[in-house]
Amino acid sequence: MIRKYELSFKEEAVRLSYERAEIRSVEKEFGIGRGCIHKWRKKFEYLNFSSKYAAIGELNKKIKDSQLTLEILKNGSEYVAQGRIMTKRFIENNLSKYSLVRMCRVLQMSKTAYYKRRRQEISDKQARITLLKDEVLSVYYEFKKVYGYSKITKELRRRGFKVGEGQIKVYMRALGLRKKAKTRFRVTTDSIHNHYISPNVLNRQFTVSEPAKAWVSDITFIATMKGFLYLTIILDLFDRKIVGWSLAESMSTKHTTLPAWEMAVKNRNITGDLIFHSDRGVQYANKIFTKTLDSYKFIRRSMSRKQNHNDNAVSESFFSNFKREIIHGSKLLTKEQMRIEVHEYIENWYNKKRRHAHLGYKTIEEFNRAT
Repeated sequence: MIRKYELSFKEEAVRLSYERAEIRSVEKEFGIGRGCIHKWRKKFEYLNFSSKYAAIGELNKKIKDSQLTLEILKNGSEYVAQGRIMTKRFIENNLSKYSLVRMCRVLQMSKTAYYKRRRQEISDKQARITLLKDEVLSVYYEFKKVYGYSKITKELRRRGFKVGEGQIKVYMRALGLRKKAKTRFRVTTDSIHNHYISPNVLNRQFTVSEPAKAWVSDITFIATMKGFLYLTIILDLFDRKIVGWSLAESMSTKHTTLPAWEMAVKNRNITGDLIFHSDRGVQYANKIFTKTLDSYKFIRRSMSRKQNHNDNAVSESFFSNFKREIIHGSKLLTKEQMRIEVHEYIENWYNKKRRHAHLGYKTIEEFNRAT
């Protein structure tokens, strides 16, 4: 069925098409077929609509152009002030609202420059990946190349990144990052003596619920440019903190276990029963050190079984990590340089910054704040 239009309807549609200086919007508004107004314009040429309303149409068009220009300037000026990349982003985000040509003209960016920026600019996803890889590198070297993907993931989450272990594992592989391998255990204990040997009271119970309930201790040697240094540590099993330590050129008791013990009782009060566990080394079994421990009423001695270093696994693990993290693969240092390195490692790194799997990947300070 052919639709019929009143003469006045046709005249109004033609008049508006001249006033607006366009046909498409009028056809859409009046619900008429495409090309109708072209036909009606020819039909009403005798009325001189073109001469009467063309000037109005041009004026309306200029007004609309000015309004759009003003709107683009108002919305896009802050992006322009931030540089070419942000200007490109504004244009990209508003293509459904304004024409590309108009935005480029108003914001003074050529179409060539726009497309060039679009090709060169890294996508948001690529930028995030690049940032995350930089953070992975930063954590890897900050934590002495010993963190694997699991600990790096925990550290990144602490810094506010939403990442998964699988994702970090892929990035580490892509960056060629591998944590340092642990070293094999080497026996350094002199257990050939006639001093009293305590039974293994600790019995590998390496998890305790309170501080100053179980301490473990051990001694290792460190090679320097001129001879050896001997590091003694006392570790609290509650939070894995090194509560006492000494570094000496001699293996004598007064230079190893005694000063480490004195530091430990100064740093952490013994308020009840305490198990002190060590190997069978002469520095722990001799009369001087035994008498010192016996002066404390609530201390129970414990020693590893013969040739069974797993009975003191936590201490051995500390030394394995210590040597892996600051010694192996490094040049020999002077004794003074090594003293500085050991102090930095224990006091500022291990006791404060290092994340411990046993503590749920928390630092010692974070663990103690949470308990």
